[in-house]
Amino acid sequence: MVHVGIVGVGLVGSELLSQLAATQAKRLKVVGLTNSRKMIVSENYAPLSLTSWQQSLESSTTASDLNQFVKYMSSSPEHAVIVDCTASDAVSQLYPSWLSAGVSVVTPNKKGFSGSLDLYKQIESLAANLGGSTGNNKPLVYHESTVGAGLPVLNTLADLVKTGDEIQTIEGIFSGTLSYLFNNFSSLSADAKKESFSSIVKVAKELGYTEPDPRDDLNGMDVARKVTICGRLAGLDLDLSTLPVENIVPEPLQAVASADEFMAKLPEFDDHFSKLNEDAKKDGQVLRYVGLVDVKGGNSGVKLIRYPASHPFASLSGSDNIIKFTTKYFPNGLIIQGAGAGAAVTSFGIYSDLLKIQERVEGY
Repeated sequence: MVHVGIVGVGLVGSELLSQLAATQAKRLKVVGLTNSRKMIVSENYAPLSLTSWQQSLESSTTASDLNQFVKYMSSSPEHAVIVDCTASDAVSQLYPSWLSAGVSVVTPNKKGFSGSLDLYKQIESLAANLGGSTGNNKPLVYHESTVGAGLPVLNTLADLVKTGDEIQTIEGIFSGTLSYLFNNFSSLSADAKKESFSSIVKVAKELGYTEPDPRDDLNGMDVARKVTICGRLAGLDLDLSTLPVENIVPEPLQAVASADEFMAKLPEFDDHFSKLNEDAKKDGQVLRYVGLVDVKGGNSGVKLIRYPASHPFASLSGSDNIIKFTTKYFPNGLIIQGAGAGAAVTSFGIYSDLLKIQERVEGY
C-alpha cells in the first residue's frame, strides 16, 4: 500500500484524481490534498473520496500549511508519496526536506530538476533510485512528466544509461506549443496554407496552446529546462545560466509591458519570420525549434534549426513532441514521438510513476 498526498489540484491534479478514480487504484490511497488556500487530510489515513474531494476541500476550514502536510505524510504507517502538481519554484526547493523525512516525490514540476545544480544534486543524493542510499523503504523520486508529459522519454534515457549505452546526442522538439507553431508555419507541403507567423501565434493562443504570454514559449526557456533535465540524467552538469538559448521573440518586443501589447505588435515582424521561412524553403528545408544535448561535442543548446524534408522532425504534425536519442547501441537513432502536452497525458505520466513506486515498495 502507498499513501499519496497531492499538492496542487488544478488542471493536472484534478485530472490525476479522475484517472485514479476511474481505475479504482486500490493500492494507491489518496490521503491528503492541498492547494494554495486550503488542505484536507484523512483521519487515520483512510482514503479520501476521489469523487467528492472538491466539495471536501472547498468546505475545509484548515488553511494550507505545507509543513503540517509533510509532517502528516511522513507519519504515515505506509510508504508515503507527495505528488507536486504545481509549477512552483518555492515548492520544488522543499524536495530535499521531504526526502529527508522519508517521503517520496512524484512531479511534473521542472524547477527542481532544471534549476540550481546544487538542489539537483541534493535531490539525487537523497533519492534511492537516483543514486542515494538504497533500501525498500527509502524515498524515491520520479519525474517522467517533466519532459514530454506522458511520453517515456526519461524512463528510456535512464534505461540507456543504466545498461551502459553511450549517449551521443539527444535532439528533440520538446515544446508542443513551438511544434504547433512551426509545423503550421514552415511546411514544404503543396497543400499548406500560407499564413503569417503572428496569425498562427494568435490561433495557438486562442486554442490555449501557448502560455498566457506567448513570449514565455517563444523565449525558449521551457525547452531549455527540458534539455537541462535530459542532459543531467545523461551525466552532464548542464546549467540554465550557461546553456545557449535562442530567444526568437524579436528584440524590440522582449521588453514590452504586456502580452496584449506583444500580440498587437507581433504582425510588424511577420516579414522577419517570413524571410527565415522562405530562405529555408529555397534549400528544401523547414524551420523547427529544437533542443540539443550534445554529450560528446559539448554543443548543447536550444535554437531554431533548418531540416531537410527527409528528416523525421520535418514531417511532424499538430503539437506532437519528438525526441531522438543517438547512442552507441542506436547509431541511427531511437525516436520517441507523440503528444507531449496536456492534462490527460501529463497525469498519465504521473500515474505511471506512482505505480512504479508501488511496485518497487511492494516488491513486484
